[in-house]
Amino acid sequence: MRSTQPAVGEAEMSAKTQAKAVDVERPLRILMIAPTSFFSDYGGHIRILEEAYTLQGMGHEVAIVTYYKGSNMPDLDIRRTAPLPWRPEYEVGSSRHKIAFDVYLAWQSLVEGIRFKPDVIHGHMHEGALIGGVLARLLRRPLVFDFQGSLTAEMTDHNFLRKDGRLYRLAFGLEKLINKMPQAILTSSIKATRLLEEEFQLPTSRLIPLPDCANHRRFDPDKFTPEMKQNLRQKLGIPADRLIVAYLGLLTDYQGIPHLIEAAARLKQAGEKCHFLIMGYPNVARYQSLARQSGAADMITFTGKVMYQNAPAYLSLGDIAVAPKMSSSEGSGKLLNYMALGQPVVAYDSAVHREYLAESGVYASSGDVAAFTEAIAMLLHQPERRLVLGEQLRQRALQVYSWQKAGERIVSIYKQLTS
Repeated sequence: MRSTQPAVGEAEMSAKTQAKAVDVERPLRILMIAPTSFFSDYGGHIRILEEAYTLQGMGHEVAIVTYYKGSNMPDLDIRRTAPLPWRPEYEVGSSRHKIAFDVYLAWQSLVEGIRFKPDVIHGHMHEGALIGGVLARLLRRPLVFDFQGSLTAEMTDHNFLRKDGRLYRLAFGLEKLINKMPQAILTSSIKATRLLEEEFQLPTSRLIPLPDCANHRRFDPDKFTPEMKQNLRQKLGIPADRLIVAYLGLLTDYQGIPHLIEAAARLKQAGEKCHFLIMGYPNVARYQSLARQSGAADMITFTGKVMYQNAPAYLSLGDIAVAPKMSSSEGSGKLLNYMALGQPVVAYDSAVHREYLAESGVYASSGDVAAFTEAIAMLLHQPERRLVLGEQLRQRALQVYSWQKAGERIVSIYKQLTS
């Protein structure tokens, strides 16, 4: 059943939307709702951060309502919930406490909505879209939903739901309801757009593909001299005669970290001279133990959490970047940082990875550790191919995945919805 709400590109706007028209010449006031501990140095947080900075750079006002934990970033207006009174130190995760976090977030969003008087409400993730949808109706403002993947598909990928279970049907029904609330949905990939069209029967006019982009100024390979790289390599204790295979992101099984460790062990057995630089968190101790069990601990460095401002320098050490994520539903924004730095990328074959890397990626069948290892081994012995692929990917990042162009598209959508 298709929603009857107005959508971007429709000729007629509803009377409710027209009732509060916005002067397109003045800056817009955007209230973002982020149901997470913003800012943390991974995944969807980077998208929220870059969108906010880009919109501010274009002269618009952005306020971000989020959980009480997280890092405050320079020049961003971040408005936090109160801490949970019974567990103020609790780190948000997949548990019943997440419901309490979102109740607090809903209340804080209402308070900030009245204070800030936004022109547009921009909800990130499904919880943000649900809270934003209710608030948008109360304030009579349009809602834009930043869709980063199917809620039920991600919960299935992470083994929280079974597709044949009753809870899955309930979750799918809730997701379907949330997807109908916004007037426009920004999708992080073409695959996500097709999913919303085919599985949730949403009208194409409401869906706007807006993939993650690259901050090519921050992730600029020319910023890091050989001396700077050598000093950092020495600090990390990486032998000077080893090529570096780099990963930066969350350390979880569904991101493919066990496969990276197994690949390192296989390459060691084959006598390859390389070193794996695995950057990120959580579960560092667990994966260090797994590396010791595999016999590959001496050729893997786990840095732990790397602050976003330090990520370009650490990642610039890589000769080959890797993307072993196997999820078919989630985005993979880390690829843009690899691309911007001009690094060749070995990735598991998926629609999302191919959307970003196109013909310049090196692919292995999803979940096939042997093929993934072989792809890395081949690139280790092909220095010219590494340079060619890296340059192709950097040019693709510069030409196709620009935050400035993305910001212009977002503002255009805001103005259509508010005028």
